[in-house]
Amino acid sequence: MRDLIDATIAAHVAVLQETAALAPAIAELAARAADSLQRGGRVFWMGNGGSAADCQHLAAELVGRFERERPGLASIALTTDSSILTSVANDYGFESVFARQVEALCRDGDVLVGLSTSGNSANVLRAMERAAGRGIYRVGLTGAGGGRLADTCELCLAVPSQVTARIQEAHIVIGHILCDLVEQRVTGRLPDPQAAQGEC
Repeated sequence: MRDLIDATIAAHVAVLQETAALAPAIAELAARAADSLQRGGRVFWMGNGGSAADCQHLAAELVGRFERERPGLASIALTTDSSILTSVANDYGFESVFARQVEALCRDGDVLVGLSTSGNSANVLRAMERAAGRGIYRVGLTGAGGGRLADTCELCLAVPSQVTARIQEAHIVIGHILCDLVEQRVTGRLPDPQAAQGEC
């Protein structure tokens, strides 16, 4: 049991150390997201399964707060409305559950982030295709190689791993760094230690 624990932690650390090479891309995403938010745009998130949970987590960090007291930032997870998801899946097929929402909700100047560990999730790809040509900045968070997602977005952050769990762990670290950078940019303030104590 201890060997499994040690090996998993070592693998996690190794992937994060290699993920540090994505620093310029993370900074670019943060700058784009902050610029969009300051101009009245929104940051949208989409993904499946564990990635859907990550979308909700990161949208909540922006709407609520990460480490600083500040006004809420407009961020929406496209994974949360069960009536939209089930009606679109029923009428158009599951591959359209995000694309239809992009068509209805996203506008010029928004940022759309798709999480897919394989880079080949059909509903994420279709949404990226629907966003093309609409002035929406498209970002992919994926695993090694990027899959087809790398070809459908302006910026692809491909975590250097093919293990789903390690990729998802790195995605959350990237997301937290993004939230921190965005808050710094929109507020010009350092973290508030007292505010951070209330986080769970």
